[in-house]
Amino acid sequence: MAGIGNEPGGRKRILWVAGDGRHMTFRLGKVSQRQAEAVKRYVEDLVIALKTGNVRDEATALWVDKLPDVWRKRLAKAGLLTAGDAPPAPEPEPEPEPKLTLGAWLTRYIEGRGDVADNTRLKYQAAEKELLRYFGSDKPLDAINPGDGEDFNIWLRTKRGLSEGTARRRVGICKQFLAAAVKRRLLRESPFAEVKCGDFSEDRFHFVPPATAHAVMKELPSPAWRLVFALTRWGGLRCPSEVTALTWADVTWADASRKHENGRFTVRSRKTARYNGKGSRVVPIFDELVGPFLEASEAAEAGAVYCCPQYPVKIANQMYRKVILQALARAGVEPWEKLFVNLRATRETELVSKHPGHVAAKWLGHSPKIALKHYLMVTDDDFARASGAAQKMAQYLPEPGLPERERETADVQQRPDLPHDTEPYTNLHINLVGRAGVEPATPRFSAACSTT
Repeated sequence: MAGIGNEPGGRKRILWVAGDGRHMTFRLGKVSQRQAEAVKRYVEDLVIALKTGNVRDEATALWVDKLPDVWRKRLAKAGLLTAGDAPPAPEPEPEPEPKLTLGAWLTRYIEGRGDVADNTRLKYQAAEKELLRYFGSDKPLDAINPGDGEDFNIWLRTKRGLSEGTARRRVGICKQFLAAAVKRRLLRESPFAEVKCGDFSEDRFHFVPPATAHAVMKELPSPAWRLVFALTRWGGLRCPSEVTALTWADVTWADASRKHENGRFTVRSRKTARYNGKGSRVVPIFDELVGPFLEASEAAEAGAVYCCPQYPVKIANQMYRKVILQALARAGVEPWEKLFVNLRATRETELVSKHPGHVAAKWLGHSPKIALKHYLMVTDDDFARASGAAQKMAQYLPEPGLPERERETADVQQRPDLPHDTEPYTNLHINLVGRAGVEPATPRFSAACSTT
């Protein structure tokens, strides 16, 4: 019924006559004669099954199931396979998932940080603007490489013209964005991992003396604004976040007469509220705060809740800086860098000179480690105290080159007058112990020593 045909190169084919009289061919390619005979038997079984409508042999059905797709297609084209035997249509390849873009990731991260304070969120958004301005919102997140991160760092300081401190903070937040993507397995490594933010410069520290602070306070427009400045300079509060959150209910005086001894006020910090037990702290009403507190309290409207002027979060920092800078200009004081931070740092430096470091850090709402790195300064008073201690010590040191006898004379002259009954005790070690001492006497030295 079916035959084997030979082709050049050792290739073979199966020949048979279909039910409609057509001569059909199924090319096998280069196979052995034995393999061709086996295929011929399966083909014959398929031809008989199609002509008679009978079920194909079980061995033939198993052979068909194991055929490669190439042979399946040839048998189907020759009419030996039905639609059910035809090779399955290839599954459509899944469309590649769109790559996560920088803009999408930044939006996802910032919106997901519901635990941060409003001011921190504003800083996040400022860093986001810089990234999108440089890379573009549609930049695939995984297409940013370490070289791009370094170029961005340079761009902030040159083309954008940001100050060193501002650029350092922006880069630090950008590193946080990309490190979070690595933690979520969206990136294998952060392109900002090796970018240097820059160290905090001690040149930006500025100690604000009390005289300068009082001069500025005189130029502030109202008691409430004078309290703002006093709370930052002598209370060490973060401005404006902690200053604007202070209410009159948070202020506790020692008694109804508002004596400030043991008076305290509670500071509520949105910056540290996400840490357990760090949402508030209690600060003493320092001597320098009594006057501003009383003055602002007397000038406040009846039923007033907040101690200090209120503004929306987005413009509070801008408005507070504006009013304080205007007062500085009227007082003839040159503005210092880190306007509010240095007021806070000044106060902590003063407190540490009078109280243990952990106490001062507790009142200002951070750890001693943070205080040492970001707040504590060396002042002129430190140098003055060191010089004074050296002069005081010099009073008790002998002059260089002074003869031994003159030194003894000077020592005797400087000894205080003692009562007359102290004479028996001047040579106590000799009177009670004797010249032989406490060691046992030996024959060699006993004659030379006198015990009288």
